[in-house]
Amino acid sequence: MTEETPRDILNELKWRHERSLEKALIYYIHRGAPDDFRTMKGSEIQDLGRSFIKCEESHIPYHRVFKIEYEGEIIFERDRE
Repeated sequence: MTEETPRDILNELKWRHERSLEKALIYYIHRGAPDDFRTMKGSEIQDLGRSFIKCEESHIPYHRVFKIEYEGEIIFERDRE
């Protein structure tokens, strides 16, 4: 059994009609930020690439994503590296 990746989960939110990427909150490692992480709303995502999440300010590698919430419920979580 394979684990779903952040890319898999975000693509599912984007393309499934019963869910919406805009309602997601993505937590990712960002060195130098308070507590070394930042959050991004799903509505800020411009594109879900093969290796990166593209937003207006930057490209975030999927391996930096450590938690995804959907309407307040944690739907993905792994240890921060």
